[in-house]
Amino acid sequence: MTEKITTLKLEKETKERLEKLREHKRETYDDIIRKILYVLNTVREEPEKARGILEFIDEKRKRINEVEFKDKIEQKPRASIPQKQPQTRKDEKSIPKQQVKKK
Repeated sequence: MTEKITTLKLEKETKERLEKLREHKRETYDDIIRKILYVLNTVREEPEKARGILEFIDEKRKRINEVEFKDKIEQKPRASIPQKQPQTRKDEKSIPKQQVKKK
């Protein structure tokens, strides 16, 4: 099934408010708007469940902010993997393999 995509014009303030609802960095605006609609529909049927969802989002957002703040302080990438450099010296000679005698 092919999904059609459209463009929405948003005020800068609206965009910033949507970004505050992100649970993770790669969450799309579509994901955020769908989440908002889900919470609004849940409020009608189960207000306490909706409150729980909003509290969960708020806690997750706080954790994201803490991690981002720590990363800025440490000034190093979160998932950096050190690369090993091959150790070769120009003065090394290759050592011939020992020959195995057949019986």
